[in-house]
Amino acid sequence: MNAKRAKTPKNSIKKLFVLDTNVLMHDPLSLFRFEEHDIYVPMMTLEELDANKKGMSEVARNARQSSRLLDEIVTGAEHNMARGIDLTEPSRQLATGHLFLQTEAINGILPSSLPTAKADNQIIGVVMYLGQKFPKRPVILVSKDINMRIKARALGLEAQDYFNDKVLEDTDLLYTGTLELPADFWDSHGKGLESWKKDSRTYYRIKGPLCPDLLVNEFVWQEGPQPLQAWVRVGAGKTAELETLIDFSHAKNAVWGITARNREQNFALNLLMNPEVDFVTLLGQAGTGKTLLTLAAALTQTLETKLFSEIIITRVTVPVGEDIGFLPGTEEEKMTPWMGALEDNLDVLNKPADTPIGTSGGAASSYGGDWGRAATMDLIRSRIKIKSLNFMRGRTFMNKFLIIDEAQNLTPKQMKTLITRAGPGTKVVCLGNIAQIDTPYLTEGSSGLTYVVDRFKGWSHSGHVTLQRGERSRLADHAAEVL
Repeated sequence: MNAKRAKTPKNSIKKLFVLDTNVLMHDPLSLFRFEEHDIYVPMMTLEELDANKKGMSEVARNARQSSRLLDEIVTGAEHNMARGIDLTEPSRQLATGHLFLQTEAINGILPSSLPTAKADNQIIGVVMYLGQKFPKRPVILVSKDINMRIKARALGLEAQDYFNDKVLEDTDLLYTGTLELPADFWDSHGKGLESWKKDSRTYYRIKGPLCPDLLVNEFVWQEGPQPLQAWVRVGAGKTAELETLIDFSHAKNAVWGITARNREQNFALNLLMNPEVDFVTLLGQAGTGKTLLTLAAALTQTLETKLFSEIIITRVTVPVGEDIGFLPGTEEEKMTPWMGALEDNLDVLNKPADTPIGTSGGAASSYGGDWGRAATMDLIRSRIKIKSLNFMRGRTFMNKFLIIDEAQNLTPKQMKTLITRAGPGTKVVCLGNIAQIDTPYLTEGSSGLTYVVDRFKGWSHSGHVTLQRGERSRLADHAAEVL
């Protein structure tokens, strides 16, 4: 249940929320997220927490954290068990409700068709019992398990998902990083317009009704007889400053032989190539060019301008099908099966010189034939390190270009762990498609990628672009539409 949405009028009856184990294993702090309402933890939930506490997984860590929190709350309050333990002090004023633990055996409540040996059914039995015990009080089961919610509703009980982890209720509202300016933009914002040039860029200072809504590093564009592509350098006030972009769709500005094929790719390259932007998020479906553009920018700034010393690539090792088990070898060799996308993109970036620039060309191998190409590939590989997420704690990356691929499979907590690895001179780029989440319990609204896009918007050293158009092939584009 979302604490923000759990507000009730002072005179209304407090709700009683019964917590399923998966809620605590998903967010241990869910104990403090129900504001003025009461929460009830069945004995079976504690049993399941105990059964899941072993191991190094995120779930096991959360189970242990939940147990520690419950221990802190319960210690010294044993005499209040029946009346409920006040959560005001343990939660530091976040919650003002009470915590109830199951202190009596509850039997004979469930219909005979439900086997009582199953933990889920026992928790449903507790909800039924509480409903009979407090007929005038709303008793609600909170669970991340869809089937359990369906079963509860089939028995006439109220059941809800746990919403507090969701950054956004509707991902259509997620910040895209781009804004199309209205046709009358210059008429409504042209009064008192200031314009100047600096380092071959044009700057505009504008006033008007849109200015308070413009976020720093948001891209604005307008089609028409005088097309405009710019980004906001100063925003969210009475005035805003716009700066025109470098045109990466032109061959003279090609990045490692790659040129932007559409407007959003041009926006992305402006973020990736700007040394002032430390954190970039690129969202987009398969084939929109996220990995290719990022690698091209990374290679240019590592091998040509030497802005970074090394490229580090990491991704969550969630297989789409069955896990392939343990493999012998080093950390890099173990990560290789998950890095097929990297290999494909490196092949594109290291094409022979006769490939036309802007299709897929390669600046790196413009001479030397196959020998030169092989040597370039070795040089590129020596500067790219593939790291596993599992060994990131405690590390600090200095002057590195860190690419987090498939970032939609990370929880907000894992995302924080990774981004806080960045030392001086490091740039972090997160790539992902929130429509392809493989991690259990993560949804589009609660993914770590959605979380960072929402939290970082408007910071002067970060930028975000949602790539719209696939640029793989006419076959891939058609397949994305019709399948």
